[in-house]
Order: sequence, then structure tokens, then C-alpha cells
Amino acid sequence: MHKTLGAVRLAYRSRIAYLVKSGTIDNAAQVFDEMRHSSYRVFSCDYNRFIGVLVKDSRFELAEALYKDMTPMGFSLIPFTYSRFISGLCKVKNFDLIDALLRDMEALGYIPDVWAFNIYLDLLCRELKVGFAVQTFFCMVRRGREPDVVSYTILINGLFRAGKVTDAVEIWNVMIRSGVGPDNKACAALVVGLCHARRVDLAYEMVADEIKSGRVKLGTVVYNALISGFCRAGRIEKAEALKSFMSKSGCEPDLVTYNVLLNFYYDNNMVKKAEGVMGEMVRSGIQPDVYSYNQLLKRRCRVGHPDKGYSFMVKEMEPRGLCDVVSYSTLIETFCRASNTKKAYKLFEEMRQKGIATNVVTYTSLIKAFLREGNSSVAKKLLDQMTGLGLSPDRIFYTTILDHLCKSGNLDKAYGVFSDMIEHGIAPDAVSYNALISGLCRSCRVTEALKLFKDMQSKECCPDELTFKFIIGGLVRENKLSAAYEIWDQMMEKGFTLDRDVSDTLIKASCSVSADA
Repeated sequence: MHKTLGAVRLAYRSRIAYLVKSGTIDNAAQVFDEMRHSSYRVFSCDYNRFIGVLVKDSRFELAEALYKDMTPMGFSLIPFTYSRFISGLCKVKNFDLIDALLRDMEALGYIPDVWAFNIYLDLLCRELKVGFAVQTFFCMVRRGREPDVVSYTILINGLFRAGKVTDAVEIWNVMIRSGVGPDNKACAALVVGLCHARRVDLAYEMVADEIKSGRVKLGTVVYNALISGFCRAGRIEKAEALKSFMSKSGCEPDLVTYNVLLNFYYDNNMVKKAEGVMGEMVRSGIQPDVYSYNQLLKRRCRVGHPDKGYSFMVKEMEPRGLCDVVSYSTLIETFCRASNTKKAYKLFEEMRQKGIATNVVTYTSLIKAFLREGNSSVAKKLLDQMTGLGLSPDRIFYTTILDHLCKSGNLDKAYGVFSDMIEHGIAPDAVSYNALISGLCRSCRVTEALKLFKDMQSKECCPDELTFKFIIGGLVRENKLSAAYEIWDQMMEKGFTLDRDVSDTLIKASCSVSADA
């Protein structure tokens, strides 16, 4: 009898295996269900094997049902099946079932393998649950799961994306103290995150040993992030030294490396250096792309006549297929600045005829130019056209309109635009606040300007030097000198300086008050 039962059980298993191999999972599920309800006992290994099949085929509902069915029988999944089940559930973001499986594993004294552990951590970070990801990480470590370099890299990336720079650095330090050596991806996560947070010196300091020792073969992502960070900080010598070192260490500069340097050189009028980089690119077999040429176009527009910039685009960029919305927007902005709105609008129509999609930047330049000329009807037409295309105004657009309205004395309309900006979920920056504060101060409405000044600070938008100057200027014009002194003190605490004539006025007024006393 025992042999007969064993033979029948083996027959069921063979049928299920055959159906799985042939890809007919539904038929296999029917046979497994028939086996469960027969008089032939189903073992834990049968559940483990078939739940593994279902997970691989993304049949998570059926897998869950079978899992709930096996538990009352005293059966459990083995750690491997648990780990595969959790990994699969991460694809469909079934957090409730993942949590239940993890609790069951803990009760059995199991821990997920490092593969499932990392997939779950990555999901938590991508779903902006980075705090819970860190908590889960340390909980698993206490239970005996040894994280690998991938685990640490996932957390570092997630923390940087969440703006938790200090915590990301601490996770890196925990990794080093744990004896887990960083690889290129871990170094890239740290360096890119720190450079994005404007902490290029710390980024360099933390990977300097890896760079100098050559223990880790660092890729272009690490070097490019550092070079870009130093360029942004205005330290071109350091950027150039890194670019030279990366070549010597066997990591050749790529298109991004050269474009970062080109951007700095053109922005700082270092034309010979820029030309040298372009030449080096060609000699290295790297063809300049649309970004490279757009940098060159910006430079030509900045130092020459707009028509020469247009000629460069038509003769040098267009034949290479390197004209895009940035190219046209650059020229449109240049013609607008030169008060040639007719040519700018003609270019706008040309780009649309060529099938090049316009963007908010393009519209912002034109609307600003037509408003400046007092041609509000064309500006309104362009605004309607922009919104009709589904292009949402950004902070720069709103600030441009704010600035125009304030300078033309339409402060009530400016307030309306400012409120509309906030209602659309766009947080004003210092430039936005400055446009409105400046307009209020010029119109002798400094009390309202002060309210805005306090409002921006309460919303963690730091006033810049111009903000303080506008407020102090407005207070002086309204002869509110004691309030002006207070703001001046705050300004000096921030390390900003006041214009000589305004500071002299305040000092003289202070001396006059003292003499009268």
C-alpha cells in the first residue's frame, strides 16, 4: 500500500513538472489542486516547489492562497522559497504580504537571502520609504543578515534622493567600518549625491584614497561628478587636474567630461581653453554633440551679433542634425534681449514649421519681450498657446511675469500671479520674492514688503543680498530708520554688505539722532 501511495504521488509530481515545463501553468495548478484534495498526502516540499513555480510566473494571488493553505498543516516555506516569494512581490509592491512573510520568517528564525534583502530595500527607497528602509536594514543586520556592497549602495542612493545627506554619509562610514569595500557603483552613489548637494570637497575627501590607491577602478560617472562639482564651485584648476589624472589612471574622458569643461570655459569667457577642448575631443575620436554645439552657440550669441549666432546654427549645426529646442530658444532669447522681437517671433514660427517642439523657456523669452514692449495682446496669445499645448508655467515663467508687473506698477496683479504660483504647487524662490518685495518698496508699501520678508523666512527660503537691500532701501525712503538698522544687523550677520550710499545715510541718521538726544 505504501509503495502504491508513493507511486501515485510521484505520478502527480511528474504530471505537474511536465505541465510546468510546457508552460501550461493553469493546467499544472489544476493537477496540484487535485493532488491536494486526493487521499494522497501532499508534503511541504510539494508546496515549496509549486509556490516557487507560481512566483516565477507572477501568479501571486494563487501563491498566497496556497501559502495560507499550507500553514495550518504545520508546513512552512524554506528560506530560499520565502526569499523568492518576497523578491517577486516587490515587483507588484505588495507591502502587506511582504510584511507578513517577513514576520513568519522571523518566527521561524529565518532571514531573507541577500538578493531578496536588496530588492526589498531598493523598493522601499524607490517608494520614498527610506526611513523604513534604514530601519529594516539595521533590523536584518541584528538578526544576522550580512549586507553586501549593493545593500549599502541602495541605501546611500535612497538617502541622497530623500535629501538626507548626513545620513547617507553615515551609512557609507558604517560600510567602511564593517569591512565592506566600496566598488565603483558605491563610490558613484556617494560622489554624485554629495556633489548634487554642493559638497564636492567632502565627496573628494571620502573617495580620495580609492582614487589615489587604484584599489577600485573608478568609472567616468565618479570623475565627471567631481569635475562638474569643482567647476560649479569655480575651481577649474582642481577640475583640470582630475581630468588629467583620470586619463593616467586608465579612465578616458568621455563626452560628458568635455561638455562639463566646455560649459565652464564658455561661461567664463575662456575661449582659447574651450577651443582647445573641442580640438582634443575630435583628436580623441569623440564627436561634439548637440550640447557641445549649443554651448558654442551661446558663446557666439553672448559676444557677437545675434545674426552671426543664427548663421552659425544654420551653417554648422543644422547640416549635422544638431539643432534642437535649446538652440532655437537661445537665439530667440538673444534677439529678444536685442529688442528685435520681430526676428525672435519669426524664429519661433520657423522652429515650429521644422517640427521642433517649443518649451516653457521659449515662451517665457517671447512673452517677457512682448510685455516689455507693451504688447500685451501678443503676450496673452502666446500664453494661451502655451497652456493649450499642455506646457505648465514654471518658477522662471512666473517670476518673469511678476517682475514685469511690479516694474510697470501693477502690484495687485502681481500679487495675483504670486498667489497663483503657490496654488499650482510652485514654491517661490528668493528671485520671485525679490521681484514682489522690490515693487512694494518702490511703491512705498514697505509694511507689506516686510510681511513678505518674514513669510519667505518662515518657509525656509533664505533672503539674499538683494532682498536685504530692497527692504532697507524701502525703510529708508519711508524714514523708518530704527527698523532699517535691525534689518541691517541681520544682513551683516549673513555676511552681506550694504551699498556705500545707503550705509552712509543710515550712519548719518544715527549720528543725528544721537546728537539730538
